[in-house]
Amino acid sequence: MASPLLPKDAQPKARAPLSPFALWRRWWRRQTPRIQDALAMLAPLAAVLLFLAAIVAAFWYLRAEELEREQESVKRDVEYAQQQLRLRLLERQEQLMRIARDAGTREIDAAEFTSRAESLSSQYPELQAISWIDDRRRFLAVYSAPSVHPAQQHLLGDVLRPGDIETNYALARELRQPVFSQPAAGADVPASVLQLHIPMFDQGLFAGVVLGEFSVDALLRYGIPPEVSARYAVSLLDGKGKLIAGNTVNPVEPPVHFLPWSKKVKEYEVPVSPVGNGLNLRGQGYRTSQGLVGNGLFWLVMALSVLTSWILIGNWRHTRRRQAAQEALVAETNFRRAMENSMPTGMRVLDLDGRISYVNAAFCAMTGWDEDELVGQSPPFPYWLEADREIMNERLEEELHGRSLPGGFQVRVKRKNGTVFNARLYVSPLIDARGHQTGWMTSMTDITEPTRIREQLSASYERFTTVLEALDAAISVAPIGSEELLFANKLYRLWFGSNTVGHLSMVAQAGVPPATTHDDALDEVDAFAGLPIDTLTGAQPANNEIFVTDLGKWLEVRSRYLTWVDGRLAQMVIATDITPRRDAEDQYAQQADRAQAASRLITMGEMASSVAHELNQPLAAITNYCNGMVSRIRGQQIDADSLLSALEKTSRQAQRAGQIIQRIRTFVKRSEPNRTAADAATMVGEAVELAGIELRRRNVRLNHYVAARLPVLQVDPILIEQVLVNLLRNAAEAIDLAQRPPARRSVELRVLPRTVDGHPAVEFSVQDTGLGLAPEVMERLYEAFFSTKPEGMGIGLNLCRTIVESHRGRMQAENIYNGTEIVGCRFSFWIPVLDSMHSLASDEAKVPA
Repeated sequence: MASPLLPKDAQPKARAPLSPFALWRRWWRRQTPRIQDALAMLAPLAAVLLFLAAIVAAFWYLRAEELEREQESVKRDVEYAQQQLRLRLLERQEQLMRIARDAGTREIDAAEFTSRAESLSSQYPELQAISWIDDRRRFLAVYSAPSVHPAQQHLLGDVLRPGDIETNYALARELRQPVFSQPAAGADVPASVLQLHIPMFDQGLFAGVVLGEFSVDALLRYGIPPEVSARYAVSLLDGKGKLIAGNTVNPVEPPVHFLPWSKKVKEYEVPVSPVGNGLNLRGQGYRTSQGLVGNGLFWLVMALSVLTSWILIGNWRHTRRRQAAQEALVAETNFRRAMENSMPTGMRVLDLDGRISYVNAAFCAMTGWDEDELVGQSPPFPYWLEADREIMNERLEEELHGRSLPGGFQVRVKRKNGTVFNARLYVSPLIDARGHQTGWMTSMTDITEPTRIREQLSASYERFTTVLEALDAAISVAPIGSEELLFANKLYRLWFGSNTVGHLSMVAQAGVPPATTHDDALDEVDAFAGLPIDTLTGAQPANNEIFVTDLGKWLEVRSRYLTWVDGRLAQMVIATDITPRRDAEDQYAQQADRAQAASRLITMGEMASSVAHELNQPLAAITNYCNGMVSRIRGQQIDADSLLSALEKTSRQAQRAGQIIQRIRTFVKRSEPNRTAADAATMVGEAVELAGIELRRRNVRLNHYVAARLPVLQVDPILIEQVLVNLLRNAAEAIDLAQRPPARRSVELRVLPRTVDGHPAVEFSVQDTGLGLAPEVMERLYEAFFSTKPEGMGIGLNLCRTIVESHRGRMQAENIYNGTEIVGCRFSFWIPVLDSMHSLASDEAKVPA
């Protein structure tokens, strides 16, 4: 690689590339002296380390052998002591068994027993108490050594209490053989006592036990051979490892174990037979010396080895310092070359004549040309485009004369394969160590990807703007507290112009007042007071329908808060023209009103015969009253009171006929929808009066029940009465069609309070005793112009459901079963009460379209 600090004529000539084997051989020749020096310095250190390892291994092995021999000696001596202790216990057991045999056969009495026990205890000090217990657990004879504390002695006549002695007494009786035991701490006897229960038998029958109590301390003192006690710390342990008698050696644990054998104590533990695992004998060897001689020799060898190693390492470090000066220049050169090769920016050096004197690897990778092909080239360079040669020559002249731009300039570069990429060049003068300029350093950065991203962003912005301009909705964005219009599409500008008047008026009319410009000189109130306290940019958009008088249009206004590109809080408004939809809704409402009025006329037309029959009764009564009064007046057989009574009856019949006509006229009269606070009982009464005519004609009995203290409903009473009359008439027709007997010709109307989704409501239900509804009829029940009656038009139930749903209620139908038989049908609908209608409306408004 050429050096940028050397002129072109001083650069080394290019040579043919070497093979991998030749490169490896050259590297080996260069590294061989260094490797030999390293081996020469490390060999003595390795020898010292091997010597030290051998010394340590020898010390380790010898010490391990010594420890193993000492451990075997401890084991042998402890087992010997255990055998001596076992023989002593067996001898005492045999002597107590002879006493028990004589006592069981009644050859000795209590006095003789006490005498023999005293002789035996004085001869063997470890036997501190001997007791005779009969088969009723009572002490007949007791001897205790003088050394036994009075509180631990058994008294004549005492009875065994529940505890360890009583348990072992029962065990000896059951096993019919001697039993060794050790009482638990806190019992009648101390824990340092060993008990022996020997059963007695008289002619094969259990006659009691002889209880021998051994002092564990005395047993250890007199039962262990003196030579063993002198060499070891002997102790007796219970089954849980707790010390009962004797002494122990506590090893001193250093915080750090430098030697593996310094952490162990020579000991051995074996159970005492015939007692078993309840009593263990442990022997621990005394520390005879601290091992200073052996360990001191070991550490002396270690210190000499470390000193030798330190001398060799110092010599090696001195040699390394001698080589540091020679390697510093090579390391610095390699560092600079690696830094240049790792940079993604292409570097090019031009001399004062404009020839290329140096290029780095990144420049070659960008252009596709090798270093040998570029170094020494003069303008025009091979990576220039033919179409841009004039421009590139002008830029090169500016560069050589020091007139290059500080921010660089953009060019197009041609690769060796013919492809072109965009690059930006930055030029700076190249100064040598003496302060003289030797050329120009140029850095080149590939900006193809940033250029492509910039073009894509521009195209994306253009497409986005085109889409917004073509929308059939007016879109505007304005910052909070300012009259600046940040964005407005084509339709907004067509309707309202290029100012925020239309934006602010729509926001105000839609019920979301905009934030006015705040003047800090007036007060200290926050300019954003009154806005929602939630995160504005994450809030749900608000939809409202307004009428703009200037445009003569109905607009659906949707607004939401967002963060503008400069960080300001802004409000976006989208206004959609919904005038055609509102016109269609108005036409639909008018058609629905006409259909409801027509349905009521059809209903009354179908009830014409029943109405005529109902009116005939009061009219006939009026005729009869009038004819009777005329006849009696002509015959002068009537007085004033009788005439007044007859006229009152005639008047009541006329009022009855008038009420029937007025009720029918009110029912069929077409009027604008009028929702008022209505009482459910009043609406039911009016509907029952109208439908009762048809039910009486069909000989159907009506039972109705209205719950007390029902809430007030915000409904149109005429429409609700129309629903009830239609349901009652359908129920009467279903009963008539089923030809039910008189006892089953009844319709039940019930009005009860109900709770729907947590909101109070009033439920109306009409139940008949007809044949019910078939499944195929149930599926098409509310379909327009579908009817099961030959003369039906199929709009009654459809209108009923429309009326109920317009009051935010729901309607349903179901069959009534008695087992598997259908015995009737039930139609029901519920209407929310006055307070809950507003909450239901708000819930529906929250549901997004």
